[in-house]
Amino acid sequence: MMAAARMTPSPIDRLPRVRGRLTVDAPLDRITWFRVGGPAEVMFRPADVDDLAHFLAERPKDVPITVIGVGSNLLVRDGGVPGVVIRLGGPFALIEVERAEDRALVKAGAGALDLNVALTAADAGIAGLEFLSGIPGTIGGALRMNGGAYGADMAAVVRWAEVLDGKGQRHRLSPRDLGFTYRHSAVPDDFIFVGATLEGRAGEPSAIKARMTAIQEERAASQPIRTRTGGSTFTNPTDPKANGKRAWELIDEAGCRGMRRGGAQVSEKHCNFLINTGEASAAELEALGEEVRRRVLETSGVMLEWEIRRIGVPKSAATPGAVP
Repeated sequence: MMAAARMTPSPIDRLPRVRGRLTVDAPLDRITWFRVGGPAEVMFRPADVDDLAHFLAERPKDVPITVIGVGSNLLVRDGGVPGVVIRLGGPFALIEVERAEDRALVKAGAGALDLNVALTAADAGIAGLEFLSGIPGTIGGALRMNGGAYGADMAAVVRWAEVLDGKGQRHRLSPRDLGFTYRHSAVPDDFIFVGATLEGRAGEPSAIKARMTAIQEERAASQPIRTRTGGSTFTNPTDPKANGKRAWELIDEAGCRGMRRGGAQVSEKHCNFLINTGEASAAELEALGEEVRRRVLETSGVMLEWEIRRIGVPKSAATPGAVP
């Protein structure tokens, strides 16, 4: 672990005083869906938006910052994550329904689970957000990558988003500012999403919930959702050489279904999912993903792009005292 060879004083001593919680060598394998990876050198759980803004304004600028949600679409490398990992917890998970004139709005913190936002909207008779029930993760992650599923995405429903910049200043971004494209937003990497307002339309709660049930049943039938996985591994290609085929089809045609490396495996059920069969390392999962990319490129000429976010350093590259 990073703490084994770290020299004193602790890197935490250089960080500003906060009202939230700062933890040295916080395990990340327990909170990621893959259940792999090294620790965060320091984890910060801010008490609220003001606490986070204060931290960003006062932190040493040479300290790297990484923001995570519930770890659903995340692969943490075995050497852990140098610097400070920010995890947005309960104070950032609030969901509120707001009706403005003829519009049906849902305000959600960046730490709110996508599923909970969909459920809240359904209870309030707000349609158009059902697709969120099919996206594992939080609103912050969905904003960052323009999360989408089952025929809809964030670009279609976001009215504005609240962010903090690297200096802790708060901004409200319009859809134009967000610059959404397929599985991507144009928001600078050092901006942290803290919340958003989504717009739906009036609907019958029973019909909305029936649609959500159908989404859940379709997911269970087609995806390995009860395994240690990180969701869809690669984005669907836009390269004309793909001839309209989705990532899983190219992976299947490359003969990768069920392929293994150590404890890592390409799912037999849905081959755009990598799974930890029980004893995989992050290195094995990442190496397997890269082998899939190599084989798909060889057979189709298409280079698949990672959808899973990979953070941290390999075990061999982990060095003590990464926060100077």
